[in-house]
Amino acid sequence: MAVQIILLGAGFFLLVKGADYFVEGAAGIADRFGIPQLVIGLTIVAMGTSAPEAAVSMTAALKGSAGITVGNVIGSNTFNTLAILGITACIVPLTVAGTTLRFDLPCMLGATALLLGIGLTGEKITFWESMLLLAGFVIYLACLFRMAIQEREKGYGESLENERENYGMAKLAAMGGVGLLLIIMGSDISVDAAVKIAGEMGVSERVIGLTIVAVGTSLPELVTSVSAAAKGKADIAIGNIVGSNIFNVLFIVGITACITPVPFLEAFIPDTLIAAASGLLLLICVRKKKLTRAGGALLLTGYIIYFIYLV
Repeated sequence: MAVQIILLGAGFFLLVKGADYFVEGAAGIADRFGIPQLVIGLTIVAMGTSAPEAAVSMTAALKGSAGITVGNVIGSNTFNTLAILGITACIVPLTVAGTTLRFDLPCMLGATALLLGIGLTGEKITFWESMLLLAGFVIYLACLFRMAIQEREKGYGESLENERENYGMAKLAAMGGVGLLLIIMGSDISVDAAVKIAGEMGVSERVIGLTIVAVGTSLPELVTSVSAAAKGKADIAIGNIVGSNIFNVLFIVGITACITPVPFLEAFIPDTLIAAASGLLLLICVRKKKLTRAGGALLLTGYIIYFIYLV
């Protein structure tokens, strides 16, 4: 057991470092080819923190570990909403953008409802259902681009450009390649270790996927949000977390089920409902476009209750 826990930790470390290197390298190369900072920020940078979830879910699906595939996505979304935003808001109250309330949060709830509906219609997420999820992701991304262009929200991408401006193309390519390799290695090690830990502890892959694996693959979001809060720059934390949750459901589940049919266990129905309820609770906690410390404490308490329910 001790060896598997060490391997799991090592896998998570590789995932986090890999995501960091991959984002820096890929975004830097995009800079050199003249791709607008707006596009880089909304795609490579925003989705890079979800690379661990994508790698782990795909690896688990290909290895036949359905409990980890779906559990990782649902568990990560619940952890992102309740724990990460809860912890961040407890450090400093968070400002909620109007577009997040009007557009992103409803999209997150809609994506979760779509996943629940697919799960209720059959035992597996089929190829055509994966196409429906991916179509939803493309529509969401198109709307996001349109709104971002209209509001000229270029700050995040431009701030990253300064950090990469002295990197040569060879270094950027090496960073991207190493990052991708670390993500692949980390996902393989993490899935194998998680499956063995589940077997030795006598718990289901579903519980391991919803808890240990979900928390581990959400480390990039946790580190980024808490670090930003500590520096007093956490105003966009909610928008980033909500966007990551939408990406997890529509793209990660969609692309994984496109590669291979993904079983949706009946036991995941209550967990998906809880993920949807987490979004509603977040909406309720927001007052006058602010998530206060009291609201953050309520979200964090909700995750503690959910964790106790699982274990």
